[in-house]
Amino acid sequence: MTNEKLKRALNGKVVSDKTDKTVTVLVERRVKHPLYGKIISRSKKYHAHDESNTYLVGDTVVIEECRPISKTKSWLVTKLISKGTVV
Repeated sequence: MTNEKLKRALNGKVVSDKTDKTVTVLVERRVKHPLYGKIISRSKKYHAHDESNTYLVGDTVVIEECRPISKTKSWLVTKLISKGTVV
């Protein structure tokens, strides 16, 4: 067994690529309401490191937890799932 801990990985959609070497990824998850039992959608935005500025708005990506890179950035884009549609 290696010393490296298992890192969390999340799937999400890139919603902003305006900042240098950073993308904002929207991750949506579906949870059951604790009292009423209805399935509801929850979402959260994460800032993820994109060293070569390759990911664009609309792309679906996998982000992985890493050491803190800046005040708000502690995720790293690891894989492209699908390209976004060009409008």
